[in-house]
Amino acid sequence: MCTRFYVLPDTDEIREIVEEVQRSLLSQKFIRAGNAVLTSGEMRPTNVLPVIATGRSGKRAAFPMKWGFQIPGRSLIVNARTETAAQKPTFRESWERHRCIIPASWYYEWEHLTGNAGQKKTGAKYMIQPKGADMTWLCGIYRMEEGLPVFAVLTREPAGELGRIHDRMPLILPGNLVDEWIRPDTRPEDLLPYALTDMVYEKTG
Repeated sequence: MCTRFYVLPDTDEIREIVEEVQRSLLSQKFIRAGNAVLTSGEMRPTNVLPVIATGRSGKRAAFPMKWGFQIPGRSLIVNARTETAAQKPTFRESWERHRCIIPASWYYEWEHLTGNAGQKKTGAKYMIQPKGADMTWLCGIYRMEEGLPVFAVLTREPAGELGRIHDRMPLILPGNLVDEWIRPDTRPEDLLPYALTDMVYEKTG
C-alpha cells in the first residue's frame, strides 16, 4: 500500500506544478471548505495535494485534489488495485476516463513482519524511489465528491526485493508517459508494461 509520500519543494518541476495549483480556483474552494492545500513535505491521506490531470481544454494541468475516496459507511479508500480497478464499480469510470499523476520525490513504506506466533507487525520505515530518477510519478485515479476532486493511488505487486518490505507498491510511470496516462482516450492497460520496477530504497527515521 501507499499511504505516505514526500515532496521536496525546491525542484523546477515541483515549483511549476505548485504555482499552477496555487492559481487554481479549486484551491480557494478547498480553503473555504476548511482544507489547506499542502505543496511540500510528508503527504498523508485526507491531505489536499497537487495532482496532474487533463483540464477542460484537453491539455495537461495541475489541480489540488484530496487524497481518498469517501464511500458512505466505509473507511476512506486511499489505494486501488491496478489488477481489479477496471472491474470494481467504485473505480471503473475513474480507471477508464479519470486518471491522474501524483508528483512525489519518493514514497514511504513500512516493513511488514510476521512474529513467531504468526501475528502481523510493522517494522522499519523505508523511503523508496525509482533508480536514477529525481521524481516519482505515482499513478492514480480521481473523481468528484461534493463538487471537489479526490484521488486514490494505484498499486501493483512489488518488484524484486521490494517484496520483502511489503506485498504491494505504487504504480509508477516514467515522466515521458505522464501525458499519455492522463489522456481520457488512452487505454491504461497499454501503459502497464512500462511501469518502473527498478527501485532504490533505504531505511529512514
